[in-house]
Amino acid sequence: MSALPFAFAYPAILGALLALPIIWWLLRLTPPRPKTEVFPPLKILATVLKREETPAQSPWWLTLLRMLLAAAVILAIADPVFNPRANSIASGGPLVLFVDNGWATSPDWDRRVKTAEALIDDAEAAGTPVAIAFTADPTNDAVPGTAATARDKLRAAEPKPLVPDRQRAFEALRAALNGVHPGTLAFLTDGAAAGDNDATVRQLSDLSPAQLRLVSGDEAETMAISSASNAADAMTVTATRLNSASAASYPITAQDTQGRAIAAGAIDFQPGQSVATGSITAPFEMRNDFARVSMDNHATAGAVHLLDDGFKRRRVVLLSGEVGDTFQPLLSPLYYIQRALQPYADLIEPNTPDLATSIPDLLSQNPSVIIMADIGRLPQQTYEPLQRWIANGGTLVRFAGPRLAAAPADDPLVPVILRQGERALGGALSWAEPQPLAEFPTFGPFAGMPKPTDVTVKRQVLAEPTPDLAERTWASLADGTPLVTTKPINAGRIVLFHVSAEATWSDLPISGNFVEMLRRLVQLSRSGGVTAEAGASTAEALPPFRLLTAKGALTTETGTARPLIPNVKITPVASFDNPPGLYGSEEGFTALNVLPKDAELKPIDTSGITVVREGLIGGETWSAKPALFLIAFLLLLADSLIVLFMSGAFSRLRPAARAAALVAMAISAAFFLQPGQSRADDAKPGDEQIFQRLDNTHLAYVVTGEQEVDRLSERGLVGLTDFLTYRTTLEPSPPVGLDLTKDELSFYPIIYWPISATAPMPSSAAINRIDAYMRAGGTVLFDTRDQFSALDNNGGSVSANGERLQQILANLDIPPLEPVPSDHVLTKSFYLLSSFPGRYTGSPLWIEARQENRAANAKSTATADGVSPILITGNDFAGAWAVDDNGVPMLPTVPPDETQREYAYRSGVNIMMYMLTGNYKTDQVHVPALLERLGQ
Repeated sequence: MSALPFAFAYPAILGALLALPIIWWLLRLTPPRPKTEVFPPLKILATVLKREETPAQSPWWLTLLRMLLAAAVILAIADPVFNPRANSIASGGPLVLFVDNGWATSPDWDRRVKTAEALIDDAEAAGTPVAIAFTADPTNDAVPGTAATARDKLRAAEPKPLVPDRQRAFEALRAALNGVHPGTLAFLTDGAAAGDNDATVRQLSDLSPAQLRLVSGDEAETMAISSASNAADAMTVTATRLNSASAASYPITAQDTQGRAIAAGAIDFQPGQSVATGSITAPFEMRNDFARVSMDNHATAGAVHLLDDGFKRRRVVLLSGEVGDTFQPLLSPLYYIQRALQPYADLIEPNTPDLATSIPDLLSQNPSVIIMADIGRLPQQTYEPLQRWIANGGTLVRFAGPRLAAAPADDPLVPVILRQGERALGGALSWAEPQPLAEFPTFGPFAGMPKPTDVTVKRQVLAEPTPDLAERTWASLADGTPLVTTKPINAGRIVLFHVSAEATWSDLPISGNFVEMLRRLVQLSRSGGVTAEAGASTAEALPPFRLLTAKGALTTETGTARPLIPNVKITPVASFDNPPGLYGSEEGFTALNVLPKDAELKPIDTSGITVVREGLIGGETWSAKPALFLIAFLLLLADSLIVLFMSGAFSRLRPAARAAALVAMAISAAFFLQPGQSRADDAKPGDEQIFQRLDNTHLAYVVTGEQEVDRLSERGLVGLTDFLTYRTTLEPSPPVGLDLTKDELSFYPIIYWPISATAPMPSSAAINRIDAYMRAGGTVLFDTRDQFSALDNNGGSVSANGERLQQILANLDIPPLEPVPSDHVLTKSFYLLSSFPGRYTGSPLWIEARQENRAANAKSTATADGVSPILITGNDFAGAWAVDDNGVPMLPTVPPDETQREYAYRSGVNIMMYMLTGNYKTDQVHVPALLERLGQ
């Protein structure tokens, strides 16, 4: 505690400096340099008798070097210690110690205790009472007492994993002093402000102490992690530091639940930067195993960020009733869902449109959520595995659309009973206006969200009224009709948005509320496909499971910690009742960290206040012993080299010889490659046929198994192929018969399917493949060949072929249908047509229904550029097109009329052009040409 700038720990050793003159005398001589003589015998005899020689004296600079070496050793043993700390306290009042013991004091807590003990010793020597208060303790007895009492309190205190509550400690101190002015008031601070308006130093100054000391440690080592988020490709970690003077880089490590380091990254601070962000790059599965992120070499609770299930990225599967259009992505059913969830989840889409194949494959990847956009019917064999997945904790989110509106009412994968069709608001035939959204109910995941003011709904699917409909409704329109409904199934649930996923039915997908609603729904699910009831995680109090110590370690000792009561409106903050740690159980827990999200460490405010700044004992105190021993070692090394040089040891060395041998021949690393073999050897059976069918456009038909039906289908497509070749620039290759269970369907723009009631019923695999073909943009032309219209038959008889068509369509996810409108592109894609006859003329041509809120010339979201995935007729197109080898029609039209056959061919041409060009002819640029052809 000396006032000198330094002191010797062992001053008696300095007496050895008196021996330096003796050492000088002993070191002044050095042995003579040895000589090398040649061996001439006569010269040896001539030099036998030589005069006596005395050894040469050691050079003065060498003796001085050795004297400095000896002095350095003596001074190092005496151990000079630098310690400028003052040892006096002010009189006139008690010594007051205001001690921070929050999370930032953990690394240098022992030095803080020694500093406080030194001040207590000074007060005890002066007979001054001592008051002490700790800022991270819930209660304080700060009444001035004896030094021994203060020392006991100090030894019983320990750092807490909390942000200091200095206001509470100050109130206790002020009440204990009861108007008595302190002598010396020492604020042993961690240097960081406890909040944006931390006025602790000013409040302590208001106590009018005779001397106000601010004692702090090394603020450069005070830093903490403020937030962590699981981004699309990496874990993003944000940290803050107290001292931002210089640039620095700090490594960070992610650990699993066993405390094993499994990934690492770094956070780089620039000069003057107090908040910086780093990342930990790791695969999705590995990042979901992260249990905590910590800063290396910083053993504090603030340098640790605990993670729970809320930080784990969910794996979300996206399915759509139709494939998105890259040309017009804003109209895609999945576009807004993808944009909303990309920052929060790992999105997966099927590799094949065949849902019978893709859904089991996607379920094997253990997703947490499956989102279906306008899917009406699923393959029958997929319902059971989907229901098991939901029961085990999966979350199924569905969006309405034309396909779902036309789906059967007994669909087990919807949460409520739906009415057939959809409800249009604001249309020409509707009295109702488009509806805004109502306030979100106080239960469910959307509780606390503000009411959307910029969202209106123009079309929706309606739910049948049931007694529990209100309980299952998470969002509704202003008129009370449900917008989002749910149904729990064991550990999982089904959620339905009663509007479409794109902006044709409502403005919801293009609003900011859509992002938050989807994010909350995804967070309801558990990672790995396991979820809990929504009510259990939001209503029940969570008991303390593992708590964080001040050094950043998890412990099972919960002490006086109380259960954490989650609140969807207020983010919980660590406090005396709820210290940082994990709350819940092994099955599921919530992480509570030291600092709130996006907190920033700032220096404590001392502006306008006179304080005496000091460091902790051991901070400025340092010993010169290691430096002196290092100097002595370097001097000894220099002395040894000088002696070797003077003795001629270096002059006797010969030049380095050449290298003994060259480096041995390197082992050859090249592998002998087999000569290139013909690609034909690697070709699979059937590849040659595939290449041929890819080389040109082919018309295709379904092989039914009935010889006559298949023969007429083939000859009919041959006739249409010849007509296309003669009348258009399209020159298709010969038609192809398809086996739906084996052949690849994606090569063909359209597949003609003649319906025959006597043919075998297609297998479920064939139905699934044709459904995938239609979903991927292909078109199937169903022809019942009987002139009946089974789709608009109101109570009348249905033909056998019509019944078979209904059985096939019952297993397909098809959109609503309508007869071809008069302004449809099919009527003008090549020829101008008003009807589509075949061998018969009595059946309309059915196509996908156009939504009322979609313009006649608007492009759909299908990859087929507006092409309907299904066409249905009963006019027997193939019968009218069929020709024999000589080009003569095989069947007469009914009634016999060659003009009808000509229009049947023209119908086929229009259908093919429609398949290949989509709604190209709906563009306004074609209007003048069409009017000119019409003679207008």
